[in-house]
Amino acid sequence: MSDAITHEAHHHGPPTGAKRWLYSTNHKDIGTMYLIFALVMLFLGGAMAMVIRAELWMPGLQLVEPDFFNNLVTNHALIMVFAVVMPAGVGLANWMIPLMIGAPDMAMPRMNNMSFWLLPPAAILLVLSMIVPFFGGGQTVNTGWTLYPPLSVQSGMGMDFLIFTIHVLGVSSIMGSINIITTIVNMRAPGMTWMKMPIFVWSWFFTALLLIVIMPVFAGGVTMLLFDRHFGTSFFDAAGGGDPVLFQHIFWFFGHPEVYVLLLPSIGVLGMIIPTFARKPLFGYKSLVYGMAVLYGLGLIVWAHHQYTIGMSIETTTYFMIGTILISIPVGLMIFNFIFTLWKGSITFETPMLFSLAIILMFSFAGTTGVMLAVVPADLQYHDTYFVVAHFHYALIPGSLFGLYAAVFFWLPKWTGHMYNERLGKIFFWWTTIGFNLTFFPQHFSGLAGMPRRIVDYNMIFTEFNVMSSVGAFTFGLSHLLFLYIIIKTVKGGEKAADKPWDGASIGYSGLEWTVPSPPPFHTFEEAPQVK
Repeated sequence: MSDAITHEAHHHGPPTGAKRWLYSTNHKDIGTMYLIFALVMLFLGGAMAMVIRAELWMPGLQLVEPDFFNNLVTNHALIMVFAVVMPAGVGLANWMIPLMIGAPDMAMPRMNNMSFWLLPPAAILLVLSMIVPFFGGGQTVNTGWTLYPPLSVQSGMGMDFLIFTIHVLGVSSIMGSINIITTIVNMRAPGMTWMKMPIFVWSWFFTALLLIVIMPVFAGGVTMLLFDRHFGTSFFDAAGGGDPVLFQHIFWFFGHPEVYVLLLPSIGVLGMIIPTFARKPLFGYKSLVYGMAVLYGLGLIVWAHHQYTIGMSIETTTYFMIGTILISIPVGLMIFNFIFTLWKGSITFETPMLFSLAIILMFSFAGTTGVMLAVVPADLQYHDTYFVVAHFHYALIPGSLFGLYAAVFFWLPKWTGHMYNERLGKIFFWWTTIGFNLTFFPQHFSGLAGMPRRIVDYNMIFTEFNVMSSVGAFTFGLSHLLFLYIIIKTVKGGEKAADKPWDGASIGYSGLEWTVPSPPPFHTFEEAPQVK
């Protein structure tokens, strides 16, 4: 039998061209496709942000109708969360987890292929939700990414496309997560015990667990919305005995842990990069793992801090406030772990390290504004202002996007066999970091001064802050053309990467340099004993 298979394989060879990618069951190819998809969608979501900032350049209406402006705000968020950060994170997981735990591939390679190929149709559905209104499909989806009723019940056909988009993306996420958890639980190399797993693997273990818990809840919520829209139910319609606030609870039960879904993989990436360039083992490996576990548990039970203004009882509000403030403990612990890893290390500042240090600094700032927003009386003032916009962009751009950039620069030599241009990498780092801070720092002040979010026109007293924001946004947006150039240039060729590209960065480790686990495993995985 095996001879026949060998002959068959020899005769036809592995699939090439388009077939190689369409039918791929290879974790590296699928990881690559996820990353490319995320990069394409980054430019689409980013273009929407550019239009939003161009409109807000000056008071008054410039470029787009208010309805379409709100649609851009809605889709910008949905694309960035579901089509950029999550697929890119799953791409990293696909590429690196099998290598880090000594597995030959993911546990379910064909399901892996399917979970990727659900993404392009979902992206098409999302774009259709924007286009349909122009062809008589009723009102645009102008609800913001939170999709609150009654607006979402009254929107036109675009909303239905959006609901199906969320279903397809949810199925993809759940399949990817099941695959990741199964791989981690069942396919570790001999000797790779739980407490020897690289921190990146741990971060994805908790991320995948979170996704499996929250995605079905969100799917249920949008299905109820679909029934309210077309089948005469009134889950969220007060006139029929329903409750629009119920949808808010369902949405935020998904939406708040989703923030940690976007964040945890970056923490895993930092846990790989910082020890490498500090040339020291990770400080407090176990505490970092337990911190992630606490973050996973607490993250699921603090959702209603997004809804202080809905009129909950004092007791309920107090519970959510205290729970939210408690979350700053594991997050603070992780930041201290990274700072103590740096302490007295022999540090060099390559591009991945620069991004990692920027994450620690700017994410700490997001943590501070997060505690401000957690406190109920203060939040009643900040709620639905640009202060919240500034806060979550400080959480998500350094916390997710910069983590992805750091990972790309760290692992590009591994993926392509070529070194990227370090000088261009550093230029990209400074360009994005300055652009990002110029965009979002002023928004704290316009928010504190009372500028509402998701607004197409504003009072002229906010003009200066908005001009600064828009200049920053165009600066930040343009830097990504350099990012694209660096990636294409590295993929096409360039200086050959050494076996250990971060020269000397793995001093004292016996394992694969890519994993830099702490504590280090007692053997390298190439020599792992075969299981009989």
